[in-house]
Amino acid sequence: MEIKQRELDERVVRAVDNFMQGYGCCQSVVAAFSDLYGLDETMAKRIAAGFGGGVGRLRMMCGAVSGIVILVGLDCGQTEGSDREGKSACYKVVQELLAQSQSENGSLICAEILGLKGHEKAQCSYVASPRTAEYYKTRPCAAKVESAARIFADYLRAKYIK
Repeated sequence: MEIKQRELDERVVRAVDNFMQGYGCCQSVVAAFSDLYGLDETMAKRIAAGFGGGVGRLRMMCGAVSGIVILVGLDCGQTEGSDREGKSACYKVVQELLAQSQSENGSLICAEILGLKGHEKAQCSYVASPRTAEYYKTRPCAAKVESAARIFADYLRAKYIK
C-alpha cells in the first residue's frame, strides 16, 4: 500500500468532519479509511452503522474503537478459516491498538467515556440523540473519533511508510 504522511493526517480530519456531519463514531472512522481497502464510503457507513452509541446505543464498546477493529480486519484480517496464525496476528494488532486507545481515553466503554451511571445506562434507548450545538458541546465523541482515527493512521504510518 502506498500512502503519504499528509494523506493520513487528512484522513484523521475527515473522520472528525464525518462525525460533525452527523455520522456515528464508528461510521466516521471507518469511512475515512475505507477506500484504502476497496470499500466505497456508502458501504463502509452501512457496515459501521450499527456500532454507534456503543453498539446499537447500548453504551458498550465505543463506536470509534469499534471502527479501529473493523479497519484492522480490513488491513490484516485472515481470509482462510484454518489460518490460525493470521487470525492471531490480527488479534495482536487489535489488542495493541485498543490498549493504546484505552490508555489515551481512559476506557473502551461508551458509557464510561460519557460518564453515564448505572441507571442512566439502563435507560438507554434505540432513539438517536439529535445533533445540536449543545450535543457537540457536551459530548467527548469528536475527540474520541479523532483519537481512534489517529491511532489507526499511526498504525498505517508505522507499517507502510518507511
